Amino acid sequence: MIKKVGGFLLFALIAVGCSAKTEGVAGLSGKVSFNEGWRFAKGREPAAVQIDFDDKSWRQLNLPHDWAIEGPFSKKYSARNGGLPVFGNAWYRKSFVLPEESAGKRVLVTFDGVMANSAVYVNGALVGERPFGYIGFQYDITDHLVAPGKRNVIAVSVAPENYAARWYPGAGIYRNTWIELKNPVHIEQWATKVTTPEITQEQAKVQVSTEVVNHAADQTLTLQVEVQDHNGHIVAEDSQGFRSAAGEHSATQAELTIPNPRRWDTSDPYRYRVVTRVLDGEKVIDTDVQPLGVRTIEYKADDGFWLNGRRVQIQGVCLHHDNGPLGAVANSRAIERKLEIMQDMGVNSVRTAHNPPSPELVELADRMGILLQVEAFDTWRIPKHTVVNGYHKHFPEWSERDLTDMVKIHRNNPSVIMWSIGNEIYEQKKADGWKEAKRLADIVRKADPTRLVTAGLSDYPNFVKSGIADELDIVGLNYKATEYADIAERYKGKPVLGTETSSVVSTRGEYHFPVEPLEKHPSKYVSSYDNYAPYWAYIPDIEWANLAENPEIMGEYIWTGFDYLGEPTPYGGRDHGNKFYWNQDWPARSSSFGAVDLVGLPKDRFYLYQSQWTSKPMVHVLPHWNWQGKVGDVIPVIAYTNAEEVELFVNGESKGKKVKGIHKVRMPVDLRYRKEVEYFDSPYRLQWDVAYAPGNIEVVAYRGGEEVARKQVFTAGVPAQIKLTTDRTEISADGYDLAYVTAEVLDKDGHLVPDADNLIHFTVDGTAAEIAAVGNGDSATTEPFVADYRRAFNGKAVVIIRSKKSSAGLVQVGAYSKALQVAPISIEVVANP
Repeated sequence: MIKKVGGFLLFALIAVGCSAKTEGVAGLSGKVSFNEGWRFAKGREPAAVQIDFDDKSWRQLNLPHDWAIEGPFSKKYSARNGGLPVFGNAWYRKSFVLPEESAGKRVLVTFDGVMANSAVYVNGALVGERPFGYIGFQYDITDHLVAPGKRNVIAVSVAPENYAARWYPGAGIYRNTWIELKNPVHIEQWATKVTTPEITQEQAKVQVSTEVVNHAADQTLTLQVEVQDHNGHIVAEDSQGFRSAAGEHSATQAELTIPNPRRWDTSDPYRYRVVTRVLDGEKVIDTDVQPLGVRTIEYKADDGFWLNGRRVQIQGVCLHHDNGPLGAVANSRAIERKLEIMQDMGVNSVRTAHNPPSPELVELADRMGILLQVEAFDTWRIPKHTVVNGYHKHFPEWSERDLTDMVKIHRNNPSVIMWSIGNEIYEQKKADGWKEAKRLADIVRKADPTRLVTAGLSDYPNFVKSGIADELDIVGLNYKATEYADIAERYKGKPVLGTETSSVVSTRGEYHFPVEPLEKHPSKYVSSYDNYAPYWAYIPDIEWANLAENPEIMGEYIWTGFDYLGEPTPYGGRDHGNKFYWNQDWPARSSSFGAVDLVGLPKDRFYLYQSQWTSKPMVHVLPHWNWQGKVGDVIPVIAYTNAEEVELFVNGESKGKKVKGIHKVRMPVDLRYRKEVEYFDSPYRLQWDVAYAPGNIEVVAYRGGEEVARKQVFTAGVPAQIKLTTDRTEISADGYDLAYVTAEVLDKDGHLVPDADNLIHFTVDGTAAEIAAVGNGDSATTEPFVADYRRAFNGKAVVIIRSKKSSAGLVQVGAYSKALQVAPISIEVVANP
């Protein structure tokens, strides 16, 4: 089954020049940001809908905004939600004045997502409500506005509920907002659909369909469509007339042919643009720009996923939507950095677990060549035990609208290769569960017949009995590696995919002895020997072995790429147990599932995946080599590599070479469905048992007998200095761009002190940037994220620097910690062109 699709969502981003005091929307042209100049207050305030309501005492801020991340952490909140105030009532208000040229226009406002249960009012009138916090929506507010040049007020009521999610959802208008002027006749929002039904080396046929809405009189118009290459040159065009009736939607379609198309691919994410114009005579009255990624995707039941005629193994991660210390705020640079780190690990695909993503993530995936599984819901009609106020309450009324909108918003993005209609939904156990699966799958297929539909199924064999898997195009399996052969046999003719795998937990820099799986450690951290998974899960080695034995499986999405806020497994509670309040292991308040910690610092497991998913020579060694009081004790030393063999040196003395796949490491495992399996001899790791002596350990990797990589770890002395490094030395002066500065506590010789916990105060010298947040990857601390200080956690901490709007210049980021030397670093904040 071959599916050919394309697209990316492209916006011209023009900042609105207004503040809390300046209410004008000067120079409004096209679709522009509506993020600036809002006022915010928590609490119930029904009068806030009125235009003359006095909000002068309210806080001034710019969107996007997540009030919950500001804390404070408290044991009165559930650690399942990060121990943060993710529920309550709040209001956002913004005054704005439209320019004279808005007369006779339609005025539209778009919210990319509001968490949650939003109600939007304009000048006192309710214009719409939306309960689902993850879905974007648009309102035509024209009929509620006063004359151009006069003051309008938009007010947004937000009411996220307690016990509404199994993780940290955030709270407030946490995604971007937009405003635009349209002529009375214009292209409907998200109505343009771009497909490529035929692709060869010589040409690509492109079909473009859209809808034009008419708020004026009957008229004859022209639809003009052109495909532009990356440089804006026209490579195909079409033009045709159509009749537009007053008060109606007119469906239009164009067909074009691109000669010698350049393919969108993971290694070359090349994009065209489809520009659709509506003309009244010679006058352009509306323009819509959509993406086009020319590529073929194919799903083979017997040979996995194929992209542009070659098999591509899905090396994927599940990602929640939060950005660590920034909370749920949809910051483009934070998301980009997250994806960059994942690509460095070897990731080629992301599952947007377990809800629709921000437009920024999908646009970045397009640009970076990352494949996406876009997921809709974590529950259907039946609630999960602990989610009292979840989406199930809104599902009967809103599921068709939300699912349709999700698909329409992202269906032109070439990065999107499949849709998921649910995750571990409880209808798996119902005899008629197939009916809901069929309804949802049909909704998706109606909005986008070019991609396949899956879901994350976990309850085997109940999902077989309920018939849910029969209604899916791709059988998605959560934690069923040992059942791949059986399920593939049951569903011959359907592709099978590991939609959620592994779920190993670990804490960066923590190593516990003896080296054996331990559900809970008194430290409230999990050992980074990567050998423990909760009862439903298993170590990565089990997944890889079963994928190797079942090459028809498309690949996997590990749980998870990054740590995320909330759900602090194995501490605090049980995932689907009947106890929502997860605070018995307080202050554990963040997950430990990630291969990368909450601030983007790799754990050892990052390198384990890198050893399987990348080809550039690498080698990694663990643990650290500071073991006071353990001289002479045996310390297991582990190496991860994609080379053929590794040699270990301890204080310069060779401990011998070991060959990957030959010298296996015995791993204790406890598989939920295969209790007879007690040990697994892993071909993916190498191990030496070494009597500890201070000094250093070094691993050297070889291919064909030649050295290709090495890594060395030293026994560090006492903390003497802090080293600052930044991921970027130049950021944009747009008020949103970020630089992540890592502080490492080193000894006098420059070696990382692996257990350092020094308190570090951060400073910014200069007016062009500020501290946005701090963090250190510690999953069990109540230190605030919105602060200018942080303790090092296992030797490291991170400060996030944010540019200020229209304020260019050089800033210096410094740090202070008692008795430690530190040299500041410089970041250039560059004015926007």
